[in-house]
Amino acid sequence: MAAQKKAVVGPLVGAVVQGTNSTRFLVFSSKTADLLSHHQVELTQEFPKEGWVEQDPKEILQSVYECIERTCQKLVELNIDISNIKAIGVSNQRETTVIWDKLTGEPLYNAVVWLDLRTQPTVENLSKKIPGNNNFVKSKTGLPLSTYFSAVKLRWILDNVSQVQKAVEEGRALFGTIDSWLIWSLTGGVNGGVHCTDVTNASRTMLFNIHSLEWDKELCDFFEIPMDILPKVSSSSEIYGVMKAGALEGVPISGCLGDQSAALVGQMCFQEGQAKNTYGTGGFLLCNTGHKCVFSEHGLLTTVAYKLGRDKPACYALEGSVGIAGAVIRWLRDNLGIIQTSEEIETLAKDVGTSYGCYFVPAFSGLYAPYWEPSARGIICGLTQFTSKNHIAFAALESVCFQTREILEAMNRDCGIPLSHLQVDGGMTNNKILMQLQADILHIPVIKASMSETTALGAAMVAGAAEGVGVWSLKPEDLSGIIMERFEPQINATESEIRYATWKKAVMKSMGWVTTQSESSDPTIFSSLPLGFFIVSSMIMLIGARYISGIP
Repeated sequence: MAAQKKAVVGPLVGAVVQGTNSTRFLVFSSKTADLLSHHQVELTQEFPKEGWVEQDPKEILQSVYECIERTCQKLVELNIDISNIKAIGVSNQRETTVIWDKLTGEPLYNAVVWLDLRTQPTVENLSKKIPGNNNFVKSKTGLPLSTYFSAVKLRWILDNVSQVQKAVEEGRALFGTIDSWLIWSLTGGVNGGVHCTDVTNASRTMLFNIHSLEWDKELCDFFEIPMDILPKVSSSSEIYGVMKAGALEGVPISGCLGDQSAALVGQMCFQEGQAKNTYGTGGFLLCNTGHKCVFSEHGLLTTVAYKLGRDKPACYALEGSVGIAGAVIRWLRDNLGIIQTSEEIETLAKDVGTSYGCYFVPAFSGLYAPYWEPSARGIICGLTQFTSKNHIAFAALESVCFQTREILEAMNRDCGIPLSHLQVDGGMTNNKILMQLQADILHIPVIKASMSETTALGAAMVAGAAEGVGVWSLKPEDLSGIIMERFEPQINATESEIRYATWKKAVMKSMGWVTTQSESSDPTIFSSLPLGFFIVSSMIMLIGARYISGIP
């Protein structure tokens, strides 16, 4: 009889990765950084009205428990002792806003997702109160006043949800981003759950002073947010509490990073000037600026990158945020039915190898960096009778690459030293057509980690390195090297510039589609229709449904 496979020895670290589209739990070896097992659950998104995006906090929490239990089952089947899991890190979609009742543990409203646009009138009203010569919001937070960030979502909820208003008045309400909701729930909830967040998530609320690393009274007063509902702010690497239920009961939760900071850590971008781009629901380019805040003059955000311990200094980053990256693929699948699975888009695009002059600007939630233009909406232009679903699929992939080039150019201008290559990660990097397109459009090499789960790896690293855990060394000489795949530009610079210039023209045409007055005149009109419906309807009338479906 063959000998039973030996269990993996040495400490293991788990990572919860709670994203917009799915939740995952992954377990790594702290000595080799090898991924041993994982489980993933896709999540529901709700669109109650056009521009509104919500999720059920209880579904999110349940998905975390399910992923942990299923991963542990898989480890046992591999003859790996789950008692070797010494710590858990949490990485999460940022800005998404949750309010819950601390006495019952029940959410008081759906989570308002970072992509949600309902707060544009709130933003416009608040912007009138900021002195033109003293933008204290941006100087304290590093962020522009935008629908993107948590403070205006929280302000809208407080203004519009009576159940929340009552809970705040009675001292029952707690606010948090997704990390806070998860950590509070996993560490006991109503039975002593820890209400905390880390500096990276706090820095995305617009209530947090990134210089003093504290909640800011002036900002809270400006947004009229009661400070007693805010979580305690901790570092990104320390023991917050322990799991109170499930297969990993008693294991400390000792790492917390917003997803983009986790990817920066997972890519080992610890040196000033190192940068990475993550392709998830959105696209996010971060450049480590060390211990100093660098303020952008070209539409980028200044954010906290990480703080690796209570007594360690914070490191900062410049960030370019693209609202729609992987989400455009999901939209083609779920809203148009052009593809049945997200992976099919690579085959469609490969079959034609060109967009044939078709350009897709997926500004479903307005334009983020470097424009910050909420009036923009998605458009597909350059259509002819020859245009097929393959060309639209190719244009969708190109749109992700063009948006990345826009924020890369802004970052190069802010930093003064152009990036010689781009490190990339995220689920979309498995698409080789996308990666080659990105190299062609940037006209610099694109370097992809062979293990795309760098967000999870970053969360595991900071959890394993926390004081009191100490199973993962972050010393440069101890960090495991990551095998990389390199994509070189294959088109000449002139062609790249022509395609980029045409993209910029399409972007200009996407702007000014929506005004607050037209949106708010009757907010219930067409509320059940999916985002982008009208533009796509026009497209279908122009080129014929048979071209979209590929029927000869």
